[in-house]
Amino acid sequence: MNSSTQSAWHDRTITFLGGGAMAKAMMQGVLQAGVPAARLRVADPAAAQRQALSAQFPGIGVFAANPEAATGADAVVVAVKPGVVTRVLDEITPLLDAGVVVISIAAGITLATLAAHLPANQPLVRVMPNTPALVGAGISVLLPTPQTLEPQRLLARQILEAVGLVEEIEQEAWMDGVTGLSGSGPAYVYLMAEALSDGGVASGLPRPLADRLAIRTLLGAAKLLEESGLHPGVLKNQVTSPGGTTIAGLEALEKAGVRGALMAAVQAAARRSHELGMAR
Repeated sequence: MNSSTQSAWHDRTITFLGGGAMAKAMMQGVLQAGVPAARLRVADPAAAQRQALSAQFPGIGVFAANPEAATGADAVVVAVKPGVVTRVLDEITPLLDAGVVVISIAAGITLATLAAHLPANQPLVRVMPNTPALVGAGISVLLPTPQTLEPQRLLARQILEAVGLVEEIEQEAWMDGVTGLSGSGPAYVYLMAEALSDGGVASGLPRPLADRLAIRTLLGAAKLLEESGLHPGVLKNQVTSPGGTTIAGLEALEKAGVRGALMAAVQAAARRSHELGMAR
């Protein structure tokens, strides 16, 4: 990013509607990227949450009402639960300038549904982030409308890149699969970590040691997978000696249907994402 682009991005006013965990992760990332606190706003209906946000992010604007927070913004991140997204959009629509990019991170809510509650041709981006954004290691999948011009797309990317990697897709039909894989996927990994640790305890290890080994094994394996560029099957085979311990463990996993269960989990979450969109 050249200095002029960076300066332009730092001059933008960014509003978050909803002050939950993902919004806080994004605010933290944006602040760490150099955007001044005075350029950030957040709206949340809960007084206790507003107090906590003010304490965690000194200098940001904290509001009880969505319209007040959205007025004059360059980007509005809709970070509320799917069931209230359309109501929130209806509240802010009369106050949006034509160039304001609306970024929705609500699972399952389609671009068509979002656009129906915004002014015609409003710049709009649908995003599926994931919770590793809380430590700057997320991956967000971004889908803009055709009417969203490059400056608005760039601003959306810069906000999301502050908390991890960004992938841009062109087909909305992929978004449910994205939700089932990367959106819900961290929970599957946490379940695996817990199960690996339990297996270590069952084999006689102390719980703290088993927890550390499980975490570092998952972390190290993911890092090697990313940096090597090798197919997961190739790396799996490199660990697997004929008649050894690993093949015995893999045989147990295959007999238990772990591979199929993980595939089914992604598909089940993708179906639920689709159902959420259809329910709007």
